[in-house]
Amino acid sequence: MDNDHASGGRLIQEARRSIPGALDRLLESYRNYLRLLAQTGIDASLQGKADPSDLVQETLLKAHERFAQFRGKTEAELAVWLRQILARTLADLVRRYRVAEARKVTREQSLEEMLGASDAALGNLLSARGSSPSQSAQRREMSVVLANALAELSDDHRQVIILRSIEELDWPQVAQRMKRSVGAVRLLWTRALKELRPLIEERL
Repeated sequence: MDNDHASGGRLIQEARRSIPGALDRLLESYRNYLRLLAQTGIDASLQGKADPSDLVQETLLKAHERFAQFRGKTEAELAVWLRQILARTLADLVRRYRVAEARKVTREQSLEEMLGASDAALGNLLSARGSSPSQSAQRREMSVVLANALAELSDDHRQVIILRSIEELDWPQVAQRMKRSVGAVRLLWTRALKELRPLIEERL
């Protein structure tokens, strides 16, 4: 993981120096992470009326245009900055759809807090699986690792982990969302975690 952090930090510096392709590679490495956060944000505030991939693409475009405004030096700081852009983009989307029933989540701060909670849930899931890094400062980078691993799972396996372990729904709610029995989603979740662990470990 130290090599990953070093290369990530180096890529940030290369992007600052406008080395061709560096900024594109840097931002692209956060796509799965942002998509996962966007999915939880859209579920909470837009009730399925928007596509997470479109939201992420808009966020990355804004980040590309505004990268000169980024003052951080680490991957963790970049993750926070990108999450803030995502929250503002989602807030704009909420206003565009005028979703009155969406828990009244219309302020950027509220959305940023919600996305931050999803990021924390990612870290908690890693801790629960015994794959947490020794230093808590690495958690956001590890959240990116987890998001990339989740992207390799089947749709059902990814969804059950998101609903149960990230959105932290209870089993009846997970079963209702997935249109399965409680027993079926419990079994699916267990199998999904078993499949997820080696995907995380190969990235450490």
